[in-house]
Amino acid sequence: MTAQPKYKRVLIKLSGESLCETGSSGIQASAVDTAANELLGALDLGVQVSLVVGGGNLLRARDLAGDPNILRVTADYMGMLGTIMNALALRDAIEGRGHKAVVMSAIPMPTVCESFNRRDAISHLQDGRVVLFAGGTGSPFFTTDTTAALRASEIDADLLIKATKVDGVYDSDPTTNPNAQKYDNLTYGQALKQSLAIMDQAAFTLCSENRIPLVVCRLLDQGNLVKVLTGQQIGTVVTG
Repeated sequence: MTAQPKYKRVLIKLSGESLCETGSSGIQASAVDTAANELLGALDLGVQVSLVVGGGNLLRARDLAGDPNILRVTADYMGMLGTIMNALALRDAIEGRGHKAVVMSAIPMPTVCESFNRRDAISHLQDGRVVLFAGGTGSPFFTTDTTAALRASEIDADLLIKATKVDGVYDSDPTTNPNAQKYDNLTYGQALKQSLAIMDQAAFTLCSENRIPLVVCRLLDQGNLVKVLTGQQIGTVVTG
């Protein structure tokens, strides 16, 4: 018997780097294919799926922070434009697999995609479309993690999933410390107290106040998304 999903509506936070090979930049077809293929299992379960994708594969605003010719505000807007490019690539990949998808941007760009509107976003989800939230929050000084927490709160998501390069949250960097200890479960309070680098404080606060559970995992490993959505222990679960 097919496992039943534990969640009805989820938001997935993908890094921009997930759309290119490790150590590379830009948008690479093979990486986009991997991301799109992993979503199919969730859609087959009937789960309403939305995504926020970063733009770090194209431009990181902080990389321009020391440039005297480019303001921080300008750099942040440039990064937001990168998220729109990534979302468009994912949309086409999803639709190429026979599923409906729509990009909704916080920065009005009607020739390219829809503008974000909460009611329309929920309507799209209820109609079976994958909704890709792009353009960040539409304002500088906010990360795409905060965007993910904000959109998850706005659409009443049952779960926020943050895709990472490692298989959960550790007490130190597992790529440099072989003795790093992984957490299976945490509270938002514990994560803040221990200064665990999961999401920024604004994102944590939004999730905590709106009682949205967070799963941090290596999402693009084949089958991991379905496992998370059916309630299996994958990665680290963070709750209020």
